[in-house]
Amino acid sequence: MGKDRNGTYHPGKGKPSGVNKEEGLGLHPTDPDKLERYEEITERYTAGEDELAADVHMRHPNRNTSKGQGRNETNGNNSDAQNNKTRNQAFTEDRAPVQAEELPGVMNKQLFAELANHSAETCISIFIPTHSGGVEVNENQDFIRFKTALQKVTLDLSRKGVPQDKIERWLEPGYELVRTDEFWKGMSGGLAVFIADGFFKYIKMRSEPAEEVYVNSSFYVTPLLPLMMCKDYFYLLVISKKQSKLYKVDSFGIEYIDIPEIPNGVEDWVRLEEKESDALFRQGGKGGTGSASFHGHNSRLDQKQSIALYLEEVDDTIWKERLHTETVPLVLAGVDYLVPIYKSVTDYKQVWEEALTGSYEHRQLGELFAASRQLMQPYFEREKKDALERYGNKSAGALTSSIIDDVIPGTYYGQVGTLFVAKNEKLWGTFDEVKNELIIHESRNDNSEDLLDKAIIKTLLNGGEVYMLEKEQMPAESPVAALLRYP
Repeated sequence: MGKDRNGTYHPGKGKPSGVNKEEGLGLHPTDPDKLERYEEITERYTAGEDELAADVHMRHPNRNTSKGQGRNETNGNNSDAQNNKTRNQAFTEDRAPVQAEELPGVMNKQLFAELANHSAETCISIFIPTHSGGVEVNENQDFIRFKTALQKVTLDLSRKGVPQDKIERWLEPGYELVRTDEFWKGMSGGLAVFIADGFFKYIKMRSEPAEEVYVNSSFYVTPLLPLMMCKDYFYLLVISKKQSKLYKVDSFGIEYIDIPEIPNGVEDWVRLEEKESDALFRQGGKGGTGSASFHGHNSRLDQKQSIALYLEEVDDTIWKERLHTETVPLVLAGVDYLVPIYKSVTDYKQVWEEALTGSYEHRQLGELFAASRQLMQPYFEREKKDALERYGNKSAGALTSSIIDDVIPGTYYGQVGTLFVAKNEKLWGTFDEVKNELIIHESRNDNSEDLLDKAIIKTLLNGGEVYMLEKEQMPAESPVAALLRYP
């Protein structure tokens, strides 16, 4: 390197401009104001230290950077300016920001229909299991899994010829979630993300889905089915001589119901009653009769009477504060001699016959949920059991079918009233509703749709019922079976 007459340094001839520069993908020394942006870029385009992400494509260093300039020069400056203006305008329009929107964790029919009916040239569905705690959270496994899914989407879309700027625009809200630590707190079962042009919505699922990335012309919604089928619930009352607690339990979790008015154990209730009894006696004495007494002045109840009156007060309190509008089961959990006492004093008509017997007052929420959910499994499966019995009773007639060529079209035309689908099964192909033409593909290709997913959507939107079953529970040796409304 040498100086010219003005003292300016010039690189030596024949040496590449990158001589003496440091190599690697790490951050370069930069202005602190730009550091945050550099960190975002590093997060987006790298998978580890000095390792490019799988979806990043390097341009060849010896490419012809002036290719096409001669042709542009012949068009004149006005053409260049117009081309630049058009490109800038298109870039501005394409870069319209899309904000990630959270959808409710309990799926209703209207919301399900909105997702199921969304159609576009490219619809991206991502499902990953997530965790509320443990080593998975400590090691950031959830957002790493989600980032990997975004990179898979990029590779798939690039293979299909989608321009890189579009891919980046569609996925940018996802990478923003990756960078937001607060987003990954409070997870439970799973995360569902739905992406299309101008569309980015997600659901924090209470159920755990299988990990899946799906790119098609519509969203994949079958994993959302449990969120629509979780309307059943029951109450769990943990009773003991020292305290009583009420919980609400459904298919996926347990919630403590805080009712401050519940007496804090038998001794607390006895003290309150004796205090009230003394006050009533004194008031009666002022009137000269001396007859006012709640249980008799200075009388002491025996232990069994005290427990019965305490549990009756618990029952009256939870009835007033919660159960007076309910008709769902109430499950009791407590030592064996308390359960029959409570049943003898309760006014609630839906106390479950079986109870959890033992000491449950100090059990963790997870233990209470597991024990009560297992006990109530028949309650949650009663409708599915009834549907399978109806299928069996009608299997010899024309109102049942497990033939794919009959069931799939039947879901589109409202013929299917109850649909049974094998879990984790896929049936790739296409169905033309206008031509009534069903084509089954031996394996998935770019034109394939999951016909089982479509059958579920059509059945639900036509007012039918859907049950996801283990393969061995299916009423026939087929991935799909149906009870028909008409033959």
